[in-house]
Amino acid sequence: MTTQPAISDTGTVTETSLETPRPLHDNAQRGFASDNYSGVHPQILQALAAANGGHQPAYGADQYTSRLQEVMASHFGAAAEALPVFNGTGANVLSLQSLLPRWGAVICAETAHINTDENGAPERVAGIKLLQVPTGDGKLTPSLIDQQAWGWGDEHRAQPLAVSITQSTELGTTYTVDEVRAIADHAHARGMRLHMDGARISNAAAHLGVPLREFTTDAGVDVLSFGGTKNGLLFGECVVVLNPEACDGLEYLRKLNMQLASKMRFLSAQLIALLDDGLWLRSATHSNAMAARLRSAVDGIAGLTATQATEANAVFVLLPRDVADRLRQSFKFYDWDPATGEVRWMCSFDTTEEDIEAFIAALRREMGAG
Repeated sequence: MTTQPAISDTGTVTETSLETPRPLHDNAQRGFASDNYSGVHPQILQALAAANGGHQPAYGADQYTSRLQEVMASHFGAAAEALPVFNGTGANVLSLQSLLPRWGAVICAETAHINTDENGAPERVAGIKLLQVPTGDGKLTPSLIDQQAWGWGDEHRAQPLAVSITQSTELGTTYTVDEVRAIADHAHARGMRLHMDGARISNAAAHLGVPLREFTTDAGVDVLSFGGTKNGLLFGECVVVLNPEACDGLEYLRKLNMQLASKMRFLSAQLIALLDDGLWLRSATHSNAMAARLRSAVDGIAGLTATQATEANAVFVLLPRDVADRLRQSFKFYDWDPATGEVRWMCSFDTTEEDIEAFIAALRREMGAG
């Protein structure tokens, strides 16, 4: 039995009893389709409940958003400014808009989320030309960037004025500190700015074993999209300005792009709970460990070929079509490249060893049947 606030005719708040709602889904159902499939970390739910009492000013003038500035500064440096937003697409679009004039273009990997999975939002909402570069592992390098870094002063070409990298990448690989720094130095030397899509930045930090600022602020990243939803938040991401001189107009762009939350304290409270006592790292370390466990088992099954290094919480494998179809009857997961049979398996903060063992047993059974 739970209680819910009720307001009497005189305006007095009382508590009324309610039956605990029953879930509409099967809580025992597990899968490896996406870390977005997982629920909300219990500590995040507690933080939301704690932030729910009384009244707080709207639109970011609350105590939680103020405290979030201090928390982000502790991770990314004193100059860092945090702007909570609703989702990752909004964070990426806002970040890139703040770096560019109307005629600017962004160099990104062909597999980048901003290119493949945001339904044209950078182009249609922000009006940004994306200059794509094919990569084998999802990672850009200075030489790969130079395939598109040209044409400055040519009025017929969108001007390459920013680079966007993803950490960890869409292929589950991570940039080392030195690799990020080399890209930042290369971009800045050519008059370009650097954006990092950090939807899974916590998983990258867990793999690298270094503080967040070491491969962001200290490595020369100008603006960051900090991801939380894939690491246990109910909703919400955050634009983190690392170099204020590189970004312009974010406070206006956030409203213009419908990413300004009126009850922002609930976005900020989640991010504080994630970042203030190491929950971000504990959760990411766990999901990485589950992916490593899955990858280790895959390497021991005849007929399976992993296609990428497993450095974060993703495992990419070539899987026979008939095996994939049968396996998906019990465990959800996505095709990455239907033409080759490449699939992606994602682990989450709440993936258990039992989940892995059950999946591996089913995989071995279906491979044997195949």
